[in-house]
Amino acid sequence: MALHDYSSPCPNRTVRTKAYLEPSEVESLEKCASNLRDRLLIRLLFHLGCRVSEALALQVQDIDFGQGTVVIQHLKCRVRLSCHMCGARLGAAHVFCPKCGGRIEKSQAEEQQHRRQRVLPIDSHTLDVLKEYVERGSPVIRDGKRLIFGINQHRAWQVVKECAEKAGLPKLVNPETGRVHNVSPHTL
Repeated sequence: MALHDYSSPCPNRTVRTKAYLEPSEVESLEKCASNLRDRLLIRLLFHLGCRVSEALALQVQDIDFGQGTVVIQHLKCRVRLSCHMCGARLGAAHVFCPKCGGRIEKSQAEEQQHRRQRVLPIDSHTLDVLKEYVERGSPVIRDGKRLIFGINQHRAWQVVKECAEKAGLPKLVNPETGRVHNVSPHTL
């Protein structure tokens, strides 16, 4: 692992030429979390390899504690709706088809069925942390859903950045572009 000083704003801080963290560094990142929610967020991002939006959209019902799995809804997809009666292209906010005037509930329902999901195994330690978190009553109820995390993406990015600073982890350099950046959920 080569370390280089790229004249970062912190003169005593070195910048790594790798764009990822070692498991031991993620462990120290997790140890610097100030509460169970933040520790769980870091564990899930690292161990599941999911996007921050997918982790924040997790519901209690998505976790199968008996099987030790979690269902991740793939959220990064474009909605391509078309009217089931005339085939006209529809926007996500349409209620009626602009061409034939028909209601488009059937088209929206079909699109939801095609939404991708993946079922991932959870290691026993992460499952134990999840159980403890749920038993404490930490999930947040929003719009009738029991969400694991009640935070937005901006806060999730702040949590990871703050923990990285507490852990003393160096900034990372993207080897392809040379851009220096903080440790982030995407890095995990």
